[in-house]
Amino acid sequence: MPAAVRFGVNYTPSEGWFHHWLDFDLDSVRADLDAIAALGLDHIRVFPLWPYFQPNRTLIRPRAVEQLVDLADAAAERGLDVSVDGLQGHLSSFDFLPAWTRTWHRRNLFTDPEAVEGQAAYLRTLAAALADRPNFIGMTVGNEVNQFAAAPHPDPDRVTPQEAERWLVRMLAACADGAPDRLHLHASYDVAWYQDDQPFTPGHSARLGDVTAVHSWVFNGTAQRHGRTSVQAEHHAAYLVELSKAWADAPHRPVWLQEVGAPAPLVPAEHAAAFTEATVTHALDCPGLWGITWWCSYDVSRELADFPELEYGLGLFTNDRAPKDIARVLAGAARRTHETPAVRTTALAVPDEPARRSRCAPGGSVFDAYFRLVADGARPTTVLDSRADDKDHLAARGITEVVTPDQVLPTPHGGTRS
Repeated sequence: MPAAVRFGVNYTPSEGWFHHWLDFDLDSVRADLDAIAALGLDHIRVFPLWPYFQPNRTLIRPRAVEQLVDLADAAAERGLDVSVDGLQGHLSSFDFLPAWTRTWHRRNLFTDPEAVEGQAAYLRTLAAALADRPNFIGMTVGNEVNQFAAAPHPDPDRVTPQEAERWLVRMLAACADGAPDRLHLHASYDVAWYQDDQPFTPGHSARLGDVTAVHSWVFNGTAQRHGRTSVQAEHHAAYLVELSKAWADAPHRPVWLQEVGAPAPLVPAEHAAAFTEATVTHALDCPGLWGITWWCSYDVSRELADFPELEYGLGLFTNDRAPKDIARVLAGAARRTHETPAVRTTALAVPDEPARRSRCAPGGSVFDAYFRLVADGARPTTVLDSRADDKDHLAARGITEVVTPDQVLPTPHGGTRS
């Protein structure tokens, strides 16, 4: 019997945002966690800010690490498990990189030997500090670190796909060295699935680490093109879950919907609960879903400047810890018993070649074909075109029919299979 789907939240503190590490207040953290636990969620994803924890390549601040452990222990007291992201990295439009990687000390994050060893030491240290805590899920290498590797970043650390893979393998090994037998993974934002020249590839996401992470944000063109109540917007998270399976070597590799939220103004506040309900319902219809971790716990305070407007209102709670309607929706989903979803027997063929992955992006032929199938009532998954005739692979996944995008013809009602 498969394990129940996990429900959690990305922990953004109610006071000070992630800058709370500079003035760490365990009583405030406990109050935050009380409200989260009251929803019936079972885990949080935690973000130590890298420059605050490792301000020098050979200095990982012991007190900062102790505070991370204190937070994990406070979560355990409230029945919450903890997953920790290491290299922050990038959060809510801000980059947090230590001075020893920038300007006068500029070095490539992914290929400079000293930078790589410094990062590995940091990840190993955080993992080891939590390794004996029963509520420690494991490490994520960092939050959307792939955004540093290519445009649209204004100052990218250029890297080839082969170099990106070597870096990921090294970072994941460091996490496992620190905490063996925990769930360690890495997380890219969606250009890994959608951008032809992004060096972090779908194969990296679906084959490296213990679980595949997907981050679903409909401000990527989906809601702009199709609207907040469209099939495309409400099923976008489920689409990424199923799209990721095409590249997995293991036929039943679990997928973690590690970030998903309701971004205003594309999803206005008065419609956020309905969007949340639809998104969660459709994601739960994906076999092999490890968990759903909503972004995020608390709104960003209006006293903090220069965030993109959408970032201020993404929380399940306001800054004074009052739950919003979306909190009640997620709490209801977490407390319900969910049936194991049926196998998805129809697969849409997707390009194996990473240089053609833009066909999977909003406006691409794969994206459009997938949602025509959904609109017509199908429950599609995906398979690489190079595996479309691999009977053993298809049988292992329960796939009985493979269709190509050009076979899914547009109709006024969505699409039909020819």
